[in-house]
Amino acid sequence: MQERQQRPRVGHIQFLNCLPLYWGLARTGSLIDLDLTKDNPDALNDALVAGRLDIGPISCVEYLRHADQLTLLPDIAVGSDGAVMSCVIISELPLAELDGRRVALGSTSRTSVRLAQLLLAERFGVTPEYYTCPPDLGAMMQEADAAVLIGDAALRASLHEAPRLGLNVYDLGAMWKDWTGLPFVFAPFAARRDFLAREPETVAEVHRAFLASRDLSMEEIDKVCEQTARWEAFDAATLHRYYSEALDFSFGERQLAGMREFASRIGLATDEIRLLGT
Repeated sequence: MQERQQRPRVGHIQFLNCLPLYWGLARTGSLIDLDLTKDNPDALNDALVAGRLDIGPISCVEYLRHADQLTLLPDIAVGSDGAVMSCVIISELPLAELDGRRVALGSTSRTSVRLAQLLLAERFGVTPEYYTCPPDLGAMMQEADAAVLIGDAALRASLHEAPRLGLNVYDLGAMWKDWTGLPFVFAPFAARRDFLAREPETVAEVHRAFLASRDLSMEEIDKVCEQTARWEAFDAATLHRYYSEALDFSFGERQLAGMREFASRIGLATDEIRLLGT
C-alpha cells in the first residue's frame, strides 16, 4: 500500500471473532498503513456512520439502516452458516416459556439483539420484557430469566458459566439457519461512500489487505490458536473449532441472500445494498 499523509481510519472489533481478520495484517506489512480504532461493535457502528471512520466492520442491522451511506466490501464478513458459538441466548427456561419474562440484552451488539428478538417473537411466539445492561451473565441472571450475549462474553458464558449454573444455551446462528436455511451475517465490512468516491484505490487496497490477512490467518490457524490460547480463557482446540467450523469470514451470494432475508423480516428496505465493484 502506498504511503499517504493520512492513513485510512479503520474499525477493529475487540472480540476474538475478528482476530483472524486482523492477525495477518502485521505479517503482510499492511498494519502500518491503517489507522485502527479498537472498540466494541456499537461504538464502531456509530463512528462509521458519523464519519469518524472510513472503513470497517459494522453490525448488519446498522448497515441496513444506513446502506445509503455505505458500500459493502465483497468476500469478507463475520458470520456463520449454522451455529456461531458466540451469539447466544442463555436461559433458565425453554424459549417458548419466556412470554412476559425478563430478558436481559447485552449492550454491545444491535444485530444479535434484534435477531434474538425476531426469533423469540416469530419462531417461538413470545413477547418478553426486555431491558439492556452490561454483558455479564452472573449479573444479568440475577434480574432476568434469560440473557442475550455476544462475542467473548458469550463464549465464556456458553462454554464455562452456563454449564456450571445449569442454564440452557441457544445459538442464534443455529436457530436462524434452522429457520431460514440461510447463513447469517453478523457484521459485514463496509466503506463510507463519500470516502470511496474520494479514495477508491485506498478502499481497494484496504480490502485486499484484509483478504490477505484473513487468508494467511486461516492458513496458519494452528499457530493463531496456540498463540491466542496463551492469553485467553479458551484452549487452542476450542479456538480452532470456533474459527474453522463456527465462524464464516466470507461474503458471497448466499450471505447476501441471508442479509436480505433478515432485512425483510425486520421491515428494513434492501434497495440501497451495494457491493464494491458492482
